[in-house]
Amino acid sequence: MKLIIAGSTGMVGNLVLNNCLNSDKISEVRSLVRNPTGLKHPKLTEIVIQNFEDYSEHFNLFKDIEVAFFCVGVYTGQVPDEQFKQITVNYAVAFATALKRESPDATICLLSGAGADRTEKSKTSFARYKGMAENRISDLNMKFYAFRPAYIYPVEPRKEPNLGYGILRVFYPLLKMFGQKYSIKSTELAKAMLNVGLNGADKEILENQDILKYIN
Repeated sequence: MKLIIAGSTGMVGNLVLNNCLNSDKISEVRSLVRNPTGLKHPKLTEIVIQNFEDYSEHFNLFKDIEVAFFCVGVYTGQVPDEQFKQITVNYAVAFATALKRESPDATICLLSGAGADRTEKSKTSFARYKGMAENRISDLNMKFYAFRPAYIYPVEPRKEPNLGYGILRVFYPLLKMFGQKYSIKSTELAKAMLNVGLNGADKEILENQDILKYIN
């Protein structure tokens, strides 16, 4: 199988990429990045993309693709609202549209988030824009899965993006005790995304507890 992924340098996207490269079901992975990573692998083709809203010069990258993963994202508050919408909605829709044009039978997996609001009326930018991205991609009538994880526990140590995430990391063992609705390990999320990409799921929107069903 041939796959394409955007966002492979992020916490979850990088794990998805590694799982893809280690799967004997996958023959080729095309990774879209803003800057070269230096990663080398027989299955990997890394392509530097300057404009994630315009693939007019890169449509060939989407040909013969069977599964696509969009894992590009930014944390709330890290960029101005307009740029947050651009990254969350425009980038995702442009990626899906290019995929639809060249490989209309492909499966697309979107890393969304808990609370995504498909009414697009939420006062919270994160919820409104994630819901907007889901709607636009769903309207393309492809095989589409939106992953809505709750708190993602980073299995590999990292510099936390803000104080809130630092606190959540410390209290993760307690959070985990509250059940499957509230947290998931980064490794579990990445594994579930690959499994669903390869084999499908029973619904389009996968909330945190739904995602956990696909980690094996």
